[in-house]
Amino acid sequence: MKHLNKLFAAGLLFAGLTSQAQNGDNPWAVSFGANAVDTKVSADGNSSPQFIQLLNARDNWNILPSVSYLNVSRYVGDGFSVGLTGSVNKIDKWLERVPGTDNTDAILNPGDLSYYAVDAVIKYSFQDLIKSTWLDPSINVGGGYNFFGDASAGTVNGGLGLTFWVTEGIGIQLQSTYKHSFDENRVADADVPTHIQHFAGLTFRFGGKDTDGDGVYDKDDACINEPGLKEFNGCPDTDKDGIADKDDACPEVAGTPEHNGCPDTDGDGIIDNEDACPEVAGTKIMNGCPDADGDGVADKDDKCPTVKGAKDNGGCPWPDTDGDGVLDKDDKCPTVVGTVANNGCPEVSDEAIKKLNDYAKTILFNSGKSSFQQQTYPVLQAITAILKEYPSSKFSIEGHTDSQGSDSLNQKLSEDRAGAVKTYLIENGIDASRLTSAGYGETMPIDSNKTAKGRANNRRVEVKLKK
Repeated sequence: MKHLNKLFAAGLLFAGLTSQAQNGDNPWAVSFGANAVDTKVSADGNSSPQFIQLLNARDNWNILPSVSYLNVSRYVGDGFSVGLTGSVNKIDKWLERVPGTDNTDAILNPGDLSYYAVDAVIKYSFQDLIKSTWLDPSINVGGGYNFFGDASAGTVNGGLGLTFWVTEGIGIQLQSTYKHSFDENRVADADVPTHIQHFAGLTFRFGGKDTDGDGVYDKDDACINEPGLKEFNGCPDTDKDGIADKDDACPEVAGTPEHNGCPDTDGDGIIDNEDACPEVAGTKIMNGCPDADGDGVADKDDKCPTVKGAKDNGGCPWPDTDGDGVLDKDDKCPTVVGTVANNGCPEVSDEAIKKLNDYAKTILFNSGKSSFQQQTYPVLQAITAILKEYPSSKFSIEGHTDSQGSDSLNQKLSEDRAGAVKTYLIENGIDASRLTSAGYGETMPIDSNKTAKGRANNRRVEVKLKK
């Protein structure tokens, strides 16, 4: 008995370590407690119990005031479990027929017979059927071998049980088992009577595997290695947004189901981690940013957010400084009024060309040279001023001579004089890309070379507009 008491204490310690579970989760169960043996038989002596007297423990029950039974069982599925029960007791109440009477039983003391029993049990639980988390009625069948003092025999068993689950894994167990013996005699220490054995004790279920210790057993845990929540089948919900991390596109930031667990702070339909402006409602085409003026440039990048403009000008409209209808970005003469046809620059008029050539005809060179006479510089300055009025126009400077001298000398002289004019213009601010020069010698006279006046007219510089 001393050892059974130690077993009871160990069981209580074990109960403190067991987790809550259903039978399918924790398939093993250990039960222990006290038992009572009732040897009451019916009046006809056929070893059938009088159930109406089962609760008359004071008269009929043999009780050992200690831990006196131990049951180990294994859940096998569909409400069924199989197990083995060992029990001990001391029989000091033995009921048998009073000799010479027809229907009188007497309670005798057979001499404190030792009682031992080993029983195999098949139990069916109704807990799932009644859908209760705490009330667990059951029935059981099986067989065993019983010792009454020196007598021993096998029995066929059947019984009823009721367990009250204090937690899902710890219960208070009550059970009564009818043990039918085929030994019909009732001689103490010589026979094993049909009897009823009652049990009252604690039962503990265990054996389920919970790798991550989250209270959800591995067989039901969708995230076996991560502690989680029962409502998510054992998976975590780090941001507590009601979406399990395994299904949450943003597991560390609370979001909404329609965005797979990601937040949309500004409510524009674009999740924050894809929204370039997460706190200001915008449009998808602007990556979640607003575009107040509708010019295709997000306000955050728009230098003129309230005025519709061009993308390549930072969202601002292009200026037209000279007001000629050609935007500065396309206007080659942005500060001078021009025409669209001439890229915003003024077009050279026939009058301007005539004026250029009137000036050019008065350019005087030193005789036989390409150097200018002093009085020619004002003329060259006037030509320069006219060319600056047409900054996008290109001109050709052409040199001509009279027929005096050899052709080769005249050709070279005409080229040098045209080049001298070009050089002067460049040195005084005319872009070199706008000018070309050529010499034609005496090949293109405009007057007769037979007179001094005619030869003077043939020695000339002409300025022509290149188109």
